[in-house]
Amino acid sequence: MRRKDHSSRVPAGGQPDRGADGRSTDIASGRGTPPWLAATVRFCSRCGAELVFGPLDGEHRHRLVCPGCAFISYVNPRLVATTLPITDAGEIVLIRRGIEPAIGAWAQPGGFLEIDETVHEAAVRETVEETGLLVEPGEIVGLYSRLEASVVVLVYEARIVGGAARPSPEATEVVAFPPEAIPWAGIGFRTTYWALVDWLRLRRPDLEPGNPPDRSRWEG
Repeated sequence: MRRKDHSSRVPAGGQPDRGADGRSTDIASGRGTPPWLAATVRFCSRCGAELVFGPLDGEHRHRLVCPGCAFISYVNPRLVATTLPITDAGEIVLIRRGIEPAIGAWAQPGGFLEIDETVHEAAVRETVEETGLLVEPGEIVGLYSRLEASVVVLVYEARIVGGAARPSPEATEVVAFPPEAIPWAGIGFRTTYWALVDWLRLRRPDLEPGNPPDRSRWEG
């Protein structure tokens, strides 16, 4: 079997392309653990000794290591499972966020994956909790990295199969928007913006997405 040539995918600097999921972050790759997150990881979870950050044999970057028991504390991004609920009329359900970050802005329902559930289950649970709508996740619209928050956001297109829309502490409004009326200027997250762009390309390629909002209004 002939080996595929992937050399054109790696630029002269030796770093691979960031991929489509990199559209949703403004921070450059390769900068290590964000200081705000590193400040929360100070002590060994095994023996309680203070961790030391530095080079380690066999690792390609500096790591947090326990000098007492040699435990390596890896710091990895968290997964956020979200949905774009779609009505029978083809409208897309968004929530107006009732909590920070991006309070008052529009986003898709979703939240962090729990350790004992599947991504599918998390998407259903979070959607019910925030909107009152029971959904059946279908096609994955996309994955979106947000280095600012150390998260990876997974977005499902989801069919509404039950429940009734109602506000919650996390969602002061639950609104079904026709694709032509998506509130682009009020979107709260880069991840939401690109998910909506990708969903339009899948389902309504006849429509042009709106311009990205002034994100400085919502995001630090």
